[in-house]
Amino acid sequence: MISDTCQELQFLTGIRVVDFTQFEAGPSCTEALAWLGAEVVKIENPKTGDPARRVLPGKAPDDPWYFHMFNANKKSLTLDLKSPRGLALAKDLLEKADVTVENMAPGTIERLGLGYDDVRKLNPRLIYCSIQGFGTGSKYEKGLAFDMIAQAAGGMMSVTGEPDRPPCKPGPSFGDTGTGMLMAITILGALHERQRTGKGRRLQVAMQDAMLHYMRTCFAVQARTGKAAPRRGPKSVMGANAPSGTYQCKPNGANDWVYIITSRANPEHWARLMKLIGREELIDDPRFATGEARLRNEAELDAIITEWTRKHTKEEAMTLISGVGVPAGAVFDTMELHSDPSFEKRGIMQVMDHPGGPFKMPAWPVRVDGAPPRVTASPLLGQHNAEVLNTWLGLGADDVAELKRQGVM
Repeated sequence: MISDTCQELQFLTGIRVVDFTQFEAGPSCTEALAWLGAEVVKIENPKTGDPARRVLPGKAPDDPWYFHMFNANKKSLTLDLKSPRGLALAKDLLEKADVTVENMAPGTIERLGLGYDDVRKLNPRLIYCSIQGFGTGSKYEKGLAFDMIAQAAGGMMSVTGEPDRPPCKPGPSFGDTGTGMLMAITILGALHERQRTGKGRRLQVAMQDAMLHYMRTCFAVQARTGKAAPRRGPKSVMGANAPSGTYQCKPNGANDWVYIITSRANPEHWARLMKLIGREELIDDPRFATGEARLRNEAELDAIITEWTRKHTKEEAMTLISGVGVPAGAVFDTMELHSDPSFEKRGIMQVMDHPGGPFKMPAWPVRVDGAPPRVTASPLLGQHNAEVLNTWLGLGADDVAELKRQGVM
């Protein structure tokens, strides 16, 4: 269950967010604000909700876990934005909001009558945020994008994979969640500025553009070498020191590997590692005595280290290597991380108490005064219709019943 040390953060208490986002890039952004205490009201289609729910009319969600991950701590309000009454209610909410975020397909929010030029007239203090695939002015501006499209077009795939193999998509969703985090940080800055100026801002981020931010090390390699940053498999893309990479461990399962890196900034890493594995004679061996020499003889060096790591499990190897002051990390898979009790004990993984059943998920990882924020359940579709319309707009039970009768929600 949730650690007793978890807490309800109040950094953004009183901040109201109208959330028009779906899938992951936008919901990651608004979920971050919710973790920090903002009241995030997710506007959803009355029949199907966020497509991330995988809801078909008359059928139950077939993948609720994906939705849980990106919509914890939010409220759900269903509105038919194509109906005049539903659109009017959305505008009423925006008048009272501090932030709104949308990541609809290009042109969609404008066709609904909720574009920036329309909304800023309603609420000049509003922080209006758009997340899209490609940036304004890009030749791909009208293109649709998901995480893997952003990673391809933003360079990440070009530096991921083996040198002699096709480019590979990194497993984590940098294109989606990575973009959402950049927008969330910028929203916090805009809110801080608004305290001084009283004015809102228009914030825009493109997923392709965001990927360039995460590629800065690779651009540094290009600047140093004069060539496009290469794919180097498990090796560091900087390619500036050896040993560096993954080394197989017993019992030789799919993820029985340990990552070891010796930094060129700390020559002691090399000597410490050789002493640990019982090969002190190699410390001053001309084949390996310098970083340049180790790179020239990297294959031979990798074989020497692998001979040692194969005698140990990945956790043993990580413990021994890091214990002598050399950076090392076992390759843990999702099941191992999910099952590690230390994450739940510390509140880094928490169990969501959801009507559909308990669900363990990664929580917000930043600890505040020693404790992470507490997760609350992702909302059922339309769960907060009456609450939001009452607390934001003063509508009563009869009003809500009439809206339901009209099909607005």
